[in-house]
Amino acid sequence: MKTKITELFKIKYPIVLSGMSWISTPELVAAVSNAGGLGILATGVLTAEQTREAVRRVRELTNKPFAANVTLYFPGAERNAEVLIEEKVPIINYSLGKGDKIAKAVHAYGGKVIATVTTHKHALAAQRDGADALIVTGYEAAGHGGAITSLVLIPAISQAVNIPVIAAGGFADGRGLIAALALGAEGISMGTRFMNTKESPVAESAKQASIKSEVYNTVYTPKIDGLPARFMKSKAVERLMKKHLNPLSSLIRSKKIADMLGYPWLKLAVGIMFMGPQRAIQMARMAIGFDAFKIGTMDGDFDKGVLPLGQVTGIINDTPTVKQVVERIIKEAVEIEKQLAKKVK
Repeated sequence: MKTKITELFKIKYPIVLSGMSWISTPELVAAVSNAGGLGILATGVLTAEQTREAVRRVRELTNKPFAANVTLYFPGAERNAEVLIEEKVPIINYSLGKGDKIAKAVHAYGGKVIATVTTHKHALAAQRDGADALIVTGYEAAGHGGAITSLVLIPAISQAVNIPVIAAGGFADGRGLIAALALGAEGISMGTRFMNTKESPVAESAKQASIKSEVYNTVYTPKIDGLPARFMKSKAVERLMKKHLNPLSSLIRSKKIADMLGYPWLKLAVGIMFMGPQRAIQMARMAIGFDAFKIGTMDGDFDKGVLPLGQVTGIINDTPTVKQVVERIIKEAVEIEKQLAKKVK
C-alpha cells in the first residue's frame, strides 16, 4: 500500500503508533516499525538522559524508520528536543508549541518533522514552520484530541494544507484506514489499538478494561491534566473532575514534575508565578495528571489512576501482537476496497 506518508517516511504501511507517555516505549515503537508502520517514541515524561537511552534502545531493536515525539508544553521539552536532534532521530513529532527551530535543525541532517494539531490555526502554523506532515487529532481520540470529530476535522484540514495528513482519533481497523484515506488523509495514527497489544507495557487489567469498554465508556475533560483529553470512565476520573485547585497548589506540585523530568525546580516555580492564576492551576493539574496516568496505565489501578482511552475502544475485542494488528488492518482494507469498487460502479 503506497501513500504520500509511506513514500515520505520510507515505510511499508501508512500506519503510525501514537507517542503515548509510559506506553510508547522502545519495545512497542520497534514492534510497530518492524511490522511495517511507523513507531513514535514518547519522551514527554523522560529526562534528557532517559530520552537518549530510549532512542539508542530503539535502534538496537529495529533498523526500520522510527520517530520520537516532544511535547513542547512540558517543562524540559526543549532539552529533550536537543537530544533527539543530537541523536539524529529520522523523524521528530512535536506538539503543543512552535516547531520552527526543530524543523530547521531536523532538516539540516535530512530528517523529517511531523506536527500534531487539532485546529486549522495550528495546522497552518505548523506548515509555515516547516513541518513535513501533520497528525490531525479528532475528538474521538484518547488523550489530547480536538473538539471536532475526525469525520469533519480530517477533510477540513486536509483541504486547507499542502502537506500530508495522518488521521488520529477513532481508528483501529481496516474500515478506519479506508475511511481516513477517503477523507483526504494519507494514513492513520493509532493509540488505543496499539495500547492493547501484547508488546504494550500497560497493565493487563488496562487491556481487559479496553476490551470490556463500550463506545460510551469514556469522558472528555480538561480537569485531569489541564488540557481537554479523553479517558475511560472511572472513580479516579470522577474524583479528579470534581477537584478544586488554587494557584498556590501548583507551586507545591511543581516540584514533583521538576524532579521527574530532571528540570530545575526553582526555575519552574518562578515561571509558574509569572504565568497567572489560570495557567498556574493548569500546571497543578498537569502534576496530578502525571501521577494518575502512570498509576492507571502501568498499575491498572482505576480507583487512584486514569486510563487514556479513545472511543474506538468499543470496537476492540482482543489483545493481539502488533504484527497481527498491522497485517489484519491491511488485509481488511484491501478487501473493503474491493467491496466498495463493486458498490460504486
